[in-house]
Amino acid sequence: MSQIISIHSYRGGTGKSNVTANLAAMLTKQGNRVAVVDTDIQSPGIHVLFGFEKDDVTTSLNDYVWGKLPISQVAYDVTTTLGDGFNQGEGKLFLIPSSSNTEDIAQVLRNGYDIEYLSEGLQSLAEELTLDYLLLDTHPGLNEETLLSITISDILILILRPDRQDYQGTAVTVEVSRKLQIPKMLLLVNKAPTAFDSEQLKSKIEEIYDVEVAGVLPHSDEMMILASGGLFTVQYPDHHLTQVFNGVTQKM
Repeated sequence: MSQIISIHSYRGGTGKSNVTANLAAMLTKQGNRVAVVDTDIQSPGIHVLFGFEKDDVTTSLNDYVWGKLPISQVAYDVTTTLGDGFNQGEGKLFLIPSSSNTEDIAQVLRNGYDIEYLSEGLQSLAEELTLDYLLLDTHPGLNEETLLSITISDILILILRPDRQDYQGTAVTVEVSRKLQIPKMLLLVNKAPTAFDSEQLKSKIEEIYDVEVAGVLPHSDEMMILASGGLFTVQYPDHHLTQVFNGVTQKM
């Protein structure tokens, strides 16, 4: 039985896609079958972290939601992005990207898509690929598409920065998610200044929201320099940030 996990943030710029991709990498290295779906159809981008250029995405989630292809036919096996030293074993990593073609994005913004049909496709994908984990990289904020992703999730991971705007937006999202009765909710603090005490920050945020903080990811110059040019946990397997990502997967 696969676990559907939505990785979400109220505001953009929180590093949501980077977090999603690296959590997927860690889960795969632990021997799981994992798929990442870019449900941020309006502003896709997670494919870049797996080494895809725009023209490399020849089929996408758009082709499924528009009824052109079965969802399993738009899944790319990206296990090789975990590095030459990765002993695949049972672990497999798949990516279902969204199109970054300007015309395709404009069509989504203009006409939308059948959200229930997407939900059906995600369930089918989990079964056809015999997934252990299905990670959804959501669109920031609260809209109809995001609420559906949250509703069908077994786990919701909310990403926030130690920033007042993020605090207020996260409070709204937590309240909505509780009303939707999500089985499990976790908070993940990203881009925390290194001057902050991680444990104190964790305790403060858990007190504010009464939700477990799965980890505090400190600001990293190495992450900034990498600039979405690959998976951080692959490039820096011994880094403290990678250790935090690993700790988060244990909470999942």
